[in-house]
Amino acid sequence: MNETFELETDYIPLCDLLKYCAVTDTGGQAKHFIAEGNVMVDGEVELRKTCKIRAGQVVTGDGFEIRVVGTEG
Repeated sequence: MNETFELETDYIPLCDLLKYCAVTDTGGQAKHFIAEGNVMVDGEVELRKTCKIRAGQVVTGDGFEIRVVGTEG
């Protein structure tokens, strides 16, 4: 799954991004998924569940890639 997520605020917590993009079904699953070391942000393993993901970052894992972009204008 390759997806582009358009960020409408300054940031989104990592666990919320995974839930919103349907990588996991719930926020609880997202938190466990992150804690198990299954998620990378800009190529580095990220273990902080509420890590602030900002425009320009790329979140990846087994079978998914989410590019985060800001809103235009």
